[in-house]
This record gives sequence, structure tokens and C-alpha cells, in this order.
Amino acid sequence: MKVEKKDHDHNHENDENRDWISHWPLLMALLILVVMLTLTYGFNFKLNYLLELVVFVIAYLLAGYNVIKLAVRKALHLDFFNEFFLMTVATVGAFAIGSYSEGVAVMVFYSIGEWFQDAAVANAKRNIKALLDIRPDIVTVVRDGKTLSTHPSQVKINEIIQIKPGEKVALDGMLISAKGTFNTAAITGESIPDTKLKGSMILAGMINLNSLTEVKVQSLFQDSKLSKILEMVQDATARKSQTQLFISRFAKVYTPIVFLLALMLVILPFFFSANYSFQDWFYRSLVFLVISCPCALVVSIPLGYFGGIGLASNNGILFKGANFMDVMTQVDMVVMDKTGTLTKGVFNVQKVVPHLLPEEEFLLLVAALESKSTHPIAIAITKYAGKFLPDVKILAVEEEAGHGLKGIINGKSVLVGNASLFHKLNIAYDPIVDDEVDTVVLVSVDQQYAGYLTIADEVKTDAAKTIAALHKMNISTMMLSGDKEIVVAKVARLLGIGEAFGALLPEDKVRKVTDLKAMGRRIAFVGDGVNDAPVIALADVGIAMGGMGSDTTIETADVVIQNDQPFKLVTAIRVARLTKKVVWQNIALAMGVKVLVLLLGAGGLATLWEAVIADVGVALLAILNAVRIQKMKLPE
Repeated sequence: MKVEKKDHDHNHENDENRDWISHWPLLMALLILVVMLTLTYGFNFKLNYLLELVVFVIAYLLAGYNVIKLAVRKALHLDFFNEFFLMTVATVGAFAIGSYSEGVAVMVFYSIGEWFQDAAVANAKRNIKALLDIRPDIVTVVRDGKTLSTHPSQVKINEIIQIKPGEKVALDGMLISAKGTFNTAAITGESIPDTKLKGSMILAGMINLNSLTEVKVQSLFQDSKLSKILEMVQDATARKSQTQLFISRFAKVYTPIVFLLALMLVILPFFFSANYSFQDWFYRSLVFLVISCPCALVVSIPLGYFGGIGLASNNGILFKGANFMDVMTQVDMVVMDKTGTLTKGVFNVQKVVPHLLPEEEFLLLVAALESKSTHPIAIAITKYAGKFLPDVKILAVEEEAGHGLKGIINGKSVLVGNASLFHKLNIAYDPIVDDEVDTVVLVSVDQQYAGYLTIADEVKTDAAKTIAALHKMNISTMMLSGDKEIVVAKVARLLGIGEAFGALLPEDKVRKVTDLKAMGRRIAFVGDGVNDAPVIALADVGIAMGGMGSDTTIETADVVIQNDQPFKLVTAIRVARLTKKVVWQNIALAMGVKVLVLLLGAGGLATLWEAVIADVGVALLAILNAVRIQKMKLPE
């Protein structure tokens, strides 16, 4: 692993060296400007007119070649209202009135500002990528009783891979060793060691902390959760927020207005001033053009969102776009699923009550059918009944969304589900079932009631803390669950949730959220199961629990919480609010300074030097303010 980091650092160092080399013309222009200013003001030495012009033109072209080239290219496409054309006009104008040093200074410092901005954006993107792109290039696979090293993309599903102590897991799979301890920070944002037992899912990016472990591969390299997470974060930087889109539209309107005002600043005083001086008012209009450049806004805002996405990723939260950060700041109600979201989703069978059938046969039929589902309740029943599971013939398994499963087991029609499903199919069951406080799974065989099981789940340790924090942020809470009303009411009461509704099908959840949105509420919905995908897609912000969540739900969601901790929802809102605060700080800073210097320039109280220093200075301050987001520590 040290070798990989060394290579990465070496490549990063090479990139920085190349960056300096590629900017040698700009650095040369800066050197010429400093020398000329030192000769003029330090030693009171002045070159003859023609030589001075040649030296400053060389410096100007060295500093502004790329800017001028872009300005000309855009002008040929009739695009005159952009910062490149604006800077070119302002600097050529400075030369036209004999202000050579100022014209060069404007171009040099503008180009330096652009360099810093480009470097900051590239660094933000690189940091986001480096945060997650930690997939190993080599994996040890066991083939024909021998171990060999290969690239993870060459490993197939169901092959066995070995992970040595201190090594990163390259592929998602099931642990087949007795147990293993892993650092899960790459996936969850938490570095606390996590001990996994045989049969547990191990995800790419985790680090094996102690003994040699073996994992049976469950997904291809490109389909691993870490690969998908990396893809999501890379895509996120391309999705613009409403603020970014507004500023882009604003810049397109703002720039032509600035050109018009600069032109009016030259022309209108002719009609009102007795001592009109074209050169004086033309100079003022140049100051006006320089300070009005919108680059500080255009660059620092996306940079702020990059920082926010990076900070969220560092805390185990994935925003799939800057636009979802904006919406997250507007959320006034969080609606949550229960199982796997607020509760651990790790169920244990509490009671087995067969009717007419022996317990062993009852469990065999139920577990055989439930073995075809990945629902936490199904997993609990299958695990509990493992000793009763010889080879059985399973046919025609179908899922009743939000209800249960049905199928043919050893020639018998078996139905496993909730009370709603039994009511729907008119299958009578023992009324005592309705008095059970725990979750109940009803069973019928050949259309006859055959008994039930009770399942108990455990509330997540940070669930109550999450609800309290949301209420403190003036965000209402609601729980929607497919579980029965008595169980849902118990959990809601325990956690302090505002409203709770149970016995809901996926379409019922959709209807509830639709009604809330019609009332003007801004909804974030948090869920993890396939049945939550429709309502996650409907919500203003759909949030998926990425650890236990289904692939469909994760792909549908706008935000993914990687470690299934409910409190990460509070963290996500805090990150979004912090990011928006920093972005608006940058907007206020840039606009405030620009308006002030614009007024001073129009009044003849600011020079081109002050204009360029103010412009570049504001841009750099905005950049520094934006990049600090990713390094911030959030309160627990």
C-alpha cells in the first residue's frame, strides 16, 4: 500500500512540475513587469518610448496569449460578452492611451488569478476522486488450488480471493473465513474496526486488519459498490446547482450591461462636463471593465460545491449532484421508512406458532420460500430455520410488493406475508395474531392458514438522537412503514417521531408523500428497500441507506448514506447548509467589492492597478473560502 501512495504522490508531484513549466510565459511576463517597475519607480530610469513599448508588448503577449486567443475565437462566433473579450478590450485600451505598465499588469494578474482558479478546481476534483478511488490494482485469486495475482477485472463471480492483513479488498463478496476484522472507512466514513462473521458481505475498499481471510466474489470489478460510488461522485461534480445555473445566466446578462455602462461612461460626460477629457473618461471605463469581470463568481461557486461534495464523501455521504445540496437546505420535513432505516433490520425470530403442521415441516416450507428473498425478515427466518433446510424443490416464486411471497414448495402452494395479504386473499387466521406486539409473519399452505412467526427488530443506537436533532433544526418527522400499526406506533413513540403510519403498501407511501408535497412541504424521504424506490424517486430529495439498501434504491436516490447510520442524515443537512452559506458568502464578497470599486472607478478615484488587485484579490479570497469546506470538522 505504501508503494501505491508513493506512486500517487510522485504523479501528483509531476503534475505540479508540469503546471509550473507550462506557465513559464506568464512567469516571464511577471518578471519583466517587476523589472520595468523597479527601473521606473526605484531608480527613476526610463527606456525610450519605442523600446519601452516593445518590452511591454512582449510581456503583454507572454501573459495574455491564451486570453487573447480565446477572446478572438469567441468573437469570431459573435460572442463578445465574456471575461476574455472584456479583459482584452480593457488591456488593449490601456495600451491605446499609453498606460503600458497598467495594461500588462491587468493581463498578468488576471492570468495569475485564472491559474490559481484552475489549480483550485483541479485540486478539488482530484481530492474528491482520491477520496474514493482507492481500488487496488492487484488481487490474489485462488484457482485450481493455487494462488495467483491478477487485476480485479479478471476475476469472475464465485471465484475465491484472499486478502492479506493490511490489504484492501478489491471486490465485493461473501466472507467464507470464520471471521475477519476490517476498516470500513472508505465505504462508511467510519474508521472503527468492524468484525465480520462468516457469511457477511465484504465490500471493495475495506481494509483487512488482522488475519488472512478468504472471500467468495459476488460482483464484477466494475459492478462493485465502491466503483458505483466513485461513478456517482464523479457524476455529481457535473450536475450544477440552482445557484450555479443562476450565476451562469446572470453572467450572460451582466456582461453586456457592463459593456454598455462602460461605453456610456465614455460618451455621456461629453454632454454634461465642460472640461471633458476623452482620455480621462476612457481610462475610467477601462477600470470599470476590469473590475466588472465575473470570474470570481463563476469559479468560486462550483468550487464551493466541489468542497461540499468532498466533505460529505469524507463523512460517508454521497450527494449525486450539487443541485441536491441546494434542495437539501430547503427540506422542512423528513419522512422515513422503519426497517433498515431507523431499526437495524437485523431481525431475530421470537416465536414459532405452527397450526395443523409439525414445527419442523412448518419451518421447512417457510424458510425454503423465504430463502428466495433478500428482505431482512426473510434472512432472519432462513437463518433461524437453517437446520431444517435439506434440498427442496422450489418453483414459481413471486413477490407480492409490500405484502410477502408465494411459491410452490415440494408441490405445496405456500404463502408467507402480512395480515393485509391474508385479508386480500380472504384467508382466515387466528385472531390472537392481531394482539402480537412484534412483527408477525403469517403462513398459509394450499390456501389454508398454517401458523405464524413473530420477528423482533432493534432500534438503531443513533435513531433517537437523529430525530431530536432534526426537530432542533425545525424539521418535522414522519415514519411510513409496511409493518403493522402497533409495531410502528411503538417505535415512533420510543424515538419521538412526529407522525407515524403503518400497514402501508408502496403505493400508499407514494400517496402520503404526494399529499405532503401538495401541501407545499419540501420532503426528504429515507429508505433502503426495493419497495422504497418509487417514493424515493418522488421525494424532493430521495435518500438511500447504502449499506443494506438495494441496488435499485441506491440508483434511484439523490443522496446515499454509506454506513446506514440515521444521524448521517443530520450531517448531510449540515453539510448542505454550510456549503450554501460559504457560496453566498462568496457571492456577497465578490459583488460588494465590485460595486464599491465600480463606483470609485467611475468617479475617477480608482486606478487600473486597484481594479486588478481588487478583482484578483476577491477571486483568491473566494477560492480560499471555498476550498476550506472540504477540511472542515462537523459537530457530532
